[in-house]
Amino acid sequence: MTSLLKIAVPNKGALAEASATMLAEAGYRQRWDTKDLVLVDEANQVEFYYLRPHDIAVYVGEGTLDLGITGRDMLLDSGAEAHEVMALGFGATTFRFAAPAGQFSSLEDLAGRRIATSYPGLLQTYLDSHGVDCRLIRLDGAVESAIRLGVADAIADVVETGSTLRKAGLEIVGDVILRSEGILIEGDGGAASEGKTQLLRRLAGIMVARDYVLVDFDAPADALDALVALAPGLEGPTVSPLAKEGWNAVRTLVPRRGHQGLIDRLWEAGARAILVTDVSAARL
Repeated sequence: MTSLLKIAVPNKGALAEASATMLAEAGYRQRWDTKDLVLVDEANQVEFYYLRPHDIAVYVGEGTLDLGITGRDMLLDSGAEAHEVMALGFGATTFRFAAPAGQFSSLEDLAGRRIATSYPGLLQTYLDSHGVDCRLIRLDGAVESAIRLGVADAIADVVETGSTLRKAGLEIVGDVILRSEGILIEGDGGAASEGKTQLLRRLAGIMVARDYVLVDFDAPADALDALVALAPGLEGPTVSPLAKEGWNAVRTLVPRRGHQGLIDRLWEAGARAILVTDVSAARL
C-alpha cells in the first residue's frame, strides 16, 4: 500500500489562507473547519497537517513530515535541516531594522545596542555575516513596542507597508535583511516520490496560470499580422476564419501584468470583440 504524502500547512496567520487557496486550486482537499488539525485527501494520497508556521520547518527538517509551506524567514530562523524547493509567489515581506527616527542611520550604528526581534536565529546569522555584535532580545510579537517600553534600542522585524512602524514613531535603518515570501520546503534528506512530483507540477501550473490571461479577439484580415505581432502568445496564437468574410478569430496567451494596456493597443490596431479570461491552471 502506498504511504500518504505528509504535508504541513500554516494553521493561521498571513500565509494560512493563501496556502489553502493555492492547494485547493491545485486540486487538493482543504479543511472547512479551522479547528481541524489533520485532513486526509484519499484521492490524491496526501495527508495535510495544520501547524504553527514557525514550527513547520522543524517538523519537516526532522523528517516527521515530507513537505511544508512556510515563510522563507521562518525557515532560515529555525535552523532546521530543510531547504527551499519552490517560491510560491504570495506573502511577500521584507525583514528590516527599525529605530526611533533620527537616532541611527546604518547597521554599524547599531553595534552594541539591544535589538528586539521574533527571529533571533535569522538575525544572528545576518549580524555575524556583517561583523556586527548586538544583544538580541527575543519577543514573540509586537516588537515595535519594545523600544517605547525600554526593552530595546532598535528592532528587526517583518515589514509589509511600514505603516505600523510609522505609527510607533520608528523609521527603517540600514539595508534589507531578507526578502521573504511563502515557500515550499523539504527536509535535506527527503526522497523523491510520485506524490511530490505531482504536487510540484500542479503548484507550478497554478503559478503560471496566475501570471497569464487568455485573450480572444476578432481581427480584420488586413490587420492580422500587426495584431499577432502585438500578442504573439507562447508558441503562436490560434487563428481561425470567421463566418464574416475578411475576419479571423484569434486566441492567445498573454502576461497578466500590463494586459490592459495591450487591450488598448489591440483595439487601436483594429481588433474587435476583445475578451479576457482568467486561467485557472496551466502546463507550459
